[in-house]
Amino acid sequence: MDLQEYVDQFDSMTCIMSVEKNADGSYGKMRIEVGNKAYVATYEKNNDVPIDMPFGKKFVPGQEYTTYIPKDLNFEHFIFNSAVNKKPMHAYIHPDRFDVWFNIFSLPLEFDDPNKCYCTYTQELSTEANVEQMANLSAKTTSDVLKTCIKLRSTKNFLKTMDEVISDIRNICGSSFCCIMLTNFKENTCSLLSESIAPEIIHHSLLDYLDDSFINLVKTWIDTIGGSNCLIIKDKSDMESIKVRNPRWYKSMQNADIESLVLFPLQYNNEVIGFIWATNFDTKNTDHIKETLELTTFFIASEIVNYQLLQKLEMLSSTDLLTGVKNRNAMNNRVLKVVSGRERKPDTYGIVFADLNGLKTVNDGDGHNAGDTLLKNAAKALMDCFADCEIYRAGGDEFVVISTNTSKETIEAQIEALRKKAEAPEPVSFAIGFYYDDKQGDIRVAMREADARMYEDKKRFYEKYPENRKR
Repeated sequence: MDLQEYVDQFDSMTCIMSVEKNADGSYGKMRIEVGNKAYVATYEKNNDVPIDMPFGKKFVPGQEYTTYIPKDLNFEHFIFNSAVNKKPMHAYIHPDRFDVWFNIFSLPLEFDDPNKCYCTYTQELSTEANVEQMANLSAKTTSDVLKTCIKLRSTKNFLKTMDEVISDIRNICGSSFCCIMLTNFKENTCSLLSESIAPEIIHHSLLDYLDDSFINLVKTWIDTIGGSNCLIIKDKSDMESIKVRNPRWYKSMQNADIESLVLFPLQYNNEVIGFIWATNFDTKNTDHIKETLELTTFFIASEIVNYQLLQKLEMLSSTDLLTGVKNRNAMNNRVLKVVSGRERKPDTYGIVFADLNGLKTVNDGDGHNAGDTLLKNAAKALMDCFADCEIYRAGGDEFVVISTNTSKETIEAQIEALRKKAEAPEPVSFAIGFYYDDKQGDIRVAMREADARMYEDKKRFYEKYPENRKR
């Protein structure tokens, strides 16, 4: 068979790939043996190609594929399955390193060569996603993806549902561990959203590894994925490739006894918002796992962004933007939940009213910027002393602390610590009223009593420092 003559029969971009057979029975280098005119044009930037491909290299038949694109384990698995395992292959993908979607096909070739296995590789490119192609899935994959979508769209408890989804994905992968981690590369942070650990496996939680330096390791994953849409490590050969490309990550996986890994970036609007991965998965089921996660991650990323947006809106509606503590609206909602019975009444609660002394004097004498600074310092003092409590800015210079299921002695010690922070009027001083209830009484009565006691303390302050009296 004349390979060039054969490939020239295709109108779409097509080449012939080969996989070397080694003497020990393993498989070696992958080469692009020949390509038709349309395929060669993608590397040589021929004007006949409507989409600009970032290569500009002279195509030379018989070169390793890494001559033209970065090493890509996904691509290698795709070609290996077709050329060596004799499986017709199809995928519809959008690798990060390109601004186009790839509709790719591969067919095994029977070619009389004792040293190599062969397959065709055909690609069609488009700048817009083809929904029909994305939905062209096996029945099993469609069923698995649909179950996830139904759970995500019908949930009233996002975090609980994500726990169910990640458990389902771990079962699909047949893996020992599966998780979703969120990232914020602008703020240099990462956090665990959800994880699932096989009950028969002794495995540490990701939380055991999430220190301040972990995000720096995560950043290296992007380069290791190399612009592909995922990374799949099936065996020792793949792991050796990671050892060369990312030795720090390789060492981390070895320490965690990871032998195989499937890793997908979660992307929204071309931004990586996190990762989903499964370790020590069923490698015999790789194709189904990849096909399922390619689409599932699309929906998961969208739901995560929606959840984060709602959290941000809730934060903005319930947070005092100047001081960072909760606002009056949040306080009223909290009290309403207790009074209406929508929230179980705590066994005990302590109410602390803390009114900032001297704010008007500072505003009048030094300006409102100085007054804002004083309010920020006041909120910080409260957060330092009442770290485990709910803190609200109820009005201009008035703060309220609600402490539930805490002993009276503990709250009194916290109040004393606050007073010591401001034994003189500078830098912050509070008039404080405290009421404690251990009989599950009406929280509104407790708040009125604490407010009255605060005004008594305020009166004593102005008697001691008359120059700070409000006008």
